[in-house]
Amino acid sequence: MKAASKFLLLVYNIYALLLFVTLMIVIFPFVILTSFFGNIKGGNLIYYLCMLWADTWFILVGIFHRNIYESPHDTSKSYLFVSNHLSFLDAAVIVKTYRKPVRPLGRKETTRIPVFGYIYKKAIVTVDRGDTRDRAKSVRSLKAIIKKGISILIFPEGTFNETHRPLKSFYDGAFRIAIETQTPIKPVLFLDTYSRMHYSRILSLTPGRSRSIFLEEIPVEGLTLADVQMLKQKTYDIMEKKLLEYKAPWIAEG
Repeated sequence: MKAASKFLLLVYNIYALLLFVTLMIVIFPFVILTSFFGNIKGGNLIYYLCMLWADTWFILVGIFHRNIYESPHDTSKSYLFVSNHLSFLDAAVIVKTYRKPVRPLGRKETTRIPVFGYIYKKAIVTVDRGDTRDRAKSVRSLKAIIKKGISILIFPEGTFNETHRPLKSFYDGAFRIAIETQTPIKPVLFLDTYSRMHYSRILSLTPGRSRSIFLEEIPVEGLTLADVQMLKQKTYDIMEKKLLEYKAPWIAEG
């Protein structure tokens, strides 16, 4: 039975991967066309195309996503969203979670993937964490986007959390940007991406539920750069407490 289950899981993953690529190829010409509308309008249109892609793919692979709002969510405001990071599936969950255009910060290396890499590059702000000048350029881009009234998303852990603790330690960048632009922070928890696709294996996707939890926003009015560490710790503590309350599965496995 165990061998049969492994075989069925492999077949399911090949199906999901082929469907992933096929749907990307379908929207690819439209991405190229909309990219001529510029970084802001074109980027927003590409985000909507990615939403359409994700809505189709999630249904066809049997992943059922739900957004849970613990506090009222003002879609007319710009936020600096922060989320925990556990899986390659997080990239797809982004467009199921944030139902209006945002600009995530993502790794530059991913842009090398054919087709997907081009779409990825047009929909997000890329960063090479090993290059000081590139990091500075990415920060300037994120600030410019916020000034245009568009929310941004940063994974403050930087990389996958493989510790089996609720969260890895946070980098300062998101909190510096929030204070410098006076943009409220909105923590959002990805609860099930670890269970749907383990970070250690690409072909580990499983059908099932997917939940994103919108927590209460954290205001930054009046804060200065001297408050970065306080703001970072406050955000960390709120997210950690909620992950424990929801019994996040990677914590239990530890």
